[in-house]
Amino acid sequence: MRPIFLGICAAFFFAFTFILNRSMELSGGNWIWSASLRYIFMVPFLLLIVIARKNLHPLLQVMKEELGAWFLWSFVGFGLFYAPLCFAAAYAPGWLIAGTWQITIISGSLLAPLFSQTIETLKGPLKVRGKIPVKGLAMSLIIFLGIVLMQVEQANHFSLKNVLLGVIPVIIASFAYPLGNRKMMDICVGRLDAYQRVLGMTLASLPFWFLLSLYGLFTVGVPSKEQTIQSISVAVCSGVIATVLFFSATDMVRGNIQKLAAVEATQSMEVLFAVAGEVIFLASPIPSALSWCGMFIIMLGMISHSYVSHKREVTRNQDVSA
Repeated sequence: MRPIFLGICAAFFFAFTFILNRSMELSGGNWIWSASLRYIFMVPFLLLIVIARKNLHPLLQVMKEELGAWFLWSFVGFGLFYAPLCFAAAYAPGWLIAGTWQITIISGSLLAPLFSQTIETLKGPLKVRGKIPVKGLAMSLIIFLGIVLMQVEQANHFSLKNVLLGVIPVIIASFAYPLGNRKMMDICVGRLDAYQRVLGMTLASLPFWFLLSLYGLFTVGVPSKEQTIQSISVAVCSGVIATVLFFSATDMVRGNIQKLAAVEATQSMEVLFAVAGEVIFLASPIPSALSWCGMFIIMLGMISHSYVSHKREVTRNQDVSA
């Protein structure tokens, strides 16, 4: 239950991303600065935490072993995740992006065959290629149905162009984030804690953010004071707190594809928090009865997903013991 709880807490803080990014767009800020400033501002906060825990040197040693892999998968997990999300905020409200982002529940399950998981046998630990968790995926589709119900009425108010530009980048991000996260877990092999891993990936992704900032400087100019302050808020709430909570949860279930998918499914809560945040802070309309029905289905699907994953794991352990 603890990984699930941490996942829900992460979803709460991740929701600030969708709310504040939309707020920045509505106030005239550009998505380039919303994306790059978050990760640039994350560095000093994470450095202080890791240095205070006396874990900076071990992190640098691990990074040095496979520096190329760190640059690649940090670019995928952070760059191809957050830049598309910020780009989408220019064309769609936060609730629509948060809702579309829940496709990551399915994306994470579909990525299972790309990874191996460790199981205990009578002859000792054995690595086997992951399989798509069909039952878990079915539960994920229930969550997705709830998301569709939540968005169906509001989506009718936007043009096809805005919907596509607000949806396609988020789908790209939904595959990039779990792919980069899982690849880095395989590289770290439990040698780094969540703070170290987030700092390492942030440092390795900095070349991309600096290049994006340089592009923004010559195309849209410097960011406003308001956007800078809001970017710092996103960096702390989403970039530091939420990311560390989520990585801590995934680290707890590292090597178990079913439980990992269950933790990733908790991110469906983001849409509920995003809706509440937009109603309170951006004066968005209160969701309709159909949208509330969708929220209930999301909760039901999330509980069912966790139950099926746990039941399958217990059965698998019993079979191995026999």
